[in-house]
Amino acid sequence: MSTLFNTTEPLAGKRILLGICGSIAAYKSPELVRALTRLGAEVRVVMTRSAGQFVTPITLQALSGYPVRQDLFAAEEEAAMDHIRLARWPDAVVVAPASAHSLARFALGLGDDLLSTLLLVTRAPVFLAPAMNASMWAHPATQAHARQLCEYGVQLLGPEAGALACGEEGAGRMLEPEQIVAQLHLALAPKMLAGKQILITAGPTWESLDPARGLSNRASGKQGFALAQACAEAGAQVQLISGPSQEATPPGVLRVNVTSAQEMLEATLRALATPTDLFIANAAVADHRPALQSTQKLPKTALSESLTLIVNPDIVSTVNQHALRPRVIVAFAAETRDHLASARNKAAQKGADIIVVNDISHNETGMGAESNACSIIEGSDLTEIPTCSKIDLARHLIRHIAENHFALKVTEHHGTVTNSHS
Repeated sequence: MSTLFNTTEPLAGKRILLGICGSIAAYKSPELVRALTRLGAEVRVVMTRSAGQFVTPITLQALSGYPVRQDLFAAEEEAAMDHIRLARWPDAVVVAPASAHSLARFALGLGDDLLSTLLLVTRAPVFLAPAMNASMWAHPATQAHARQLCEYGVQLLGPEAGALACGEEGAGRMLEPEQIVAQLHLALAPKMLAGKQILITAGPTWESLDPARGLSNRASGKQGFALAQACAEAGAQVQLISGPSQEATPPGVLRVNVTSAQEMLEATLRALATPTDLFIANAAVADHRPALQSTQKLPKTALSESLTLIVNPDIVSTVNQHALRPRVIVAFAAETRDHLASARNKAAQKGADIIVVNDISHNETGMGAESNACSIIEGSDLTEIPTCSKIDLARHLIRHIAENHFALKVTEHHGTVTNSHS
């Protein structure tokens, strides 16, 4: 038996240069610094002069742990790290917020302050999070500047539509810090599964008895959505088929919503029309459904008479027998006793290459919880993932699958991916 327990956080150790421009959305920038440093990134901040009207350098210095740079020509700052070295330092440059004025300057290639000069010199990927009034964003000049920046290879993060600081509604809101972090995860994580087609099921199913009642379970979808996020971060094309869940769709993931087990099976079979490299059956599919489904709410006295159950189709077994069977099938099993023996039997019966077992006898992990732990069973091999967050577990599992089933190896310090056969 082996144990997987090393850091999987894609931003740990990354060097992020954060640029801040003059916009009321700069109030979100300190929280972005906090979020990045909590994940283990090293953050250095460069502010334009107008940004100082909205947020103070001392706040950002306290959160980042480094002095904030503002001047292109400042002897004391140049002695610490000149602007050319600073431009070469980061793994990524993020400008959040990026005002309409700054987009114009960046698109024209002006270098009249420290931040604009850094963008001309850096070789790191550049991400801009626009923030402005909706009319400014919609103006043809701003749209032209945005298109020009994208042609240069810059990635725009947003903006999104919603209520603006000026009281108007429309497109121009800067993405929230957690959304920016999610986009950086997607861009900077090692691409262990680049080009792979992955299909994932997640969440519970709801088997309707009448418009008010039905059969379901406590699954929240958190683990399945975390797996979809981890696969997207790893460079895969990901389709997520989800039962009823309140979880937000991860960036880069195509989501298909279903309700019942039968709907989930039908959506899965449609997805298999495209050759699939990896199928992860994480959904907690109801084993049974009511034989009769009433369109009207049933009275209490009729419930016991109406509640006859029939067995739902087994999605994993069906996928295993499909003409376009995925290269690797991963099943999940939630157990409370004899979980390893029971899971091995299920894997054999269903035709899964890997079965991931959750012991749900503890409330701290598994269904509905924020944390999870599991055992990965592949024939006689057993690998344990101790209790951790569900996104960490997902990243551990996806790395394990990439290395053991797709012959890809991640280099820990640099996040590079190599083919183990080369």
